[in-house]
Amino acid sequence: MATAPELLEPTPSSIRAMCEADVPRVFAIERRSYTFPWSANIFRDCLRVGYVCRVLTVGGALAAYGVMSMGAGEMHVLNLCVAEAQRGRGFGRRMLEHLLAQGAAAGMYDAFLEVRPSNEAALRLYRSLGFQQIGMRRGYYQAVNGREDACVLKLSLLSSGPTLT
Repeated sequence: MATAPELLEPTPSSIRAMCEADVPRVFAIERRSYTFPWSANIFRDCLRVGYVCRVLTVGGALAAYGVMSMGAGEMHVLNLCVAEAQRGRGFGRRMLEHLLAQGAAAGMYDAFLEVRPSNEAALRLYRSLGFQQIGMRRGYYQAVNGREDACVLKLSLLSSGPTLT
């Protein structure tokens, strides 16, 4: 007899390039997810300068987004977010794996990102994909009571690790 998870159909989703028309929906998710969100203009600037900006849609609705820069053999994940109602369904992992695959395909050899130490779900995701902490940026993030540190994480894209799709 099949168990409940085996009976569930995977949710169909797709990842595509973010466009200017997505910015209001991306910004709405950002604003609901963070106390100190990026502005809509920051997302527009990322598109304008040619960063890799992607959105993940589920049934046509925007569920997640990711932004990364690449250069000098390194990629930097600048923003990765999943809409609150879509969390815990693997969309953050799927978006991150997509960004890592994009970086590897472009010849990047290392991936970097910063994350709040208080963001335990994100830290679990990053560590499960092989990211290692290589440092700490003191007072990096704005916080309600001042500043919060950032863990600096790195993943070698050249080592054998998780399959990147």
